[in-house]
Amino acid sequence: MNTSSNIANDFQAAGASSVLSPTRPFYWSVRRELWEFRSIYLAPAIVAAVFLFGFLISMFRLPSKMRGLDPMQQHEVLQQPYVFVAGAIMAATFLVAIFYCLEALYGERRDRSILFWKSLPVSDLTAVLSKASVPVVILPLLTFSITVITQFLMVVISSVVLMGSGLGVTGLWSHLALSQMWMMLLYHLVAIHALWFAPFYGWMLFVSAWARRAPLLWATVPPLAIFVVERIALGSSYLPGMIGYRLGSGPEGIPFSTGGMRMDHSMAVLPPWKFVLSPGLWIGLAITTGFLVAAARIRRSRGPS
Repeated sequence: MNTSSNIANDFQAAGASSVLSPTRPFYWSVRRELWEFRSIYLAPAIVAAVFLFGFLISMFRLPSKMRGLDPMQQHEVLQQPYVFVAGAIMAATFLVAIFYCLEALYGERRDRSILFWKSLPVSDLTAVLSKASVPVVILPLLTFSITVITQFLMVVISSVVLMGSGLGVTGLWSHLALSQMWMMLLYHLVAIHALWFAPFYGWMLFVSAWARRAPLLWATVPPLAIFVVERIALGSSYLPGMIGYRLGSGPEGIPFSTGGMRMDHSMAVLPPWKFVLSPGLWIGLAITTGFLVAAARIRRSRGPS
């Protein structure tokens, strides 16, 4: 309850001295999510730590592995762990985003903390938007930061090992285009994990606000039921096709390939301006807006479970 007391005291002090700033409730609502859901930053940090431990052990075999390889093979050996760790951290944060969205509005009704939060000068729309900002803004930026720190530590470890074995670090730095890799990673996180996947987050927040029990079940059963009815009645599969199109990033998506060479050139496949102008992006954002508005309306009338 220390978090609740801090937020309540801040609101009371602000209300006693002056009119509450419009951005202040949103700011404290986002901080509340970071305080209450520590898995937001703990899960990707743990994945990064485990990978670093395994990477450190694998470094004992790096000098012997590098000897006798041609430049292309050395490029693959050196770059593969950096691409793999980026994919692992992204996968972890995507899972965190799914379970966070399903728990965000359902959990506050289940533990009845919604009664306290509704007593504060925070609108239901502000509360829902603060929760939506976690998968759309906080987690992509956190993923990028943790990945950059992890890869930088990997470079330091690799450099020390190679210098100690007498191979030198020139080959390592010539094969790793970290700045380009980080730029592509940020582009992928913003375009795909934040914007392209936004309808999924909106749907799960809507289910979290509506479901009285088992939000994960309610998030998956209706699409499956529609798919079965569509398949039996019409013999088609448009819904799973649309979901697969969205999850697979679609033609508007930005592929983050596990093949190092392809990853470097994926930005040339779809420039940012083309992604911004793609109809699929704006249709998805419109659907997301509808889900979030509906979730705010449901939260306004829904009491503790």
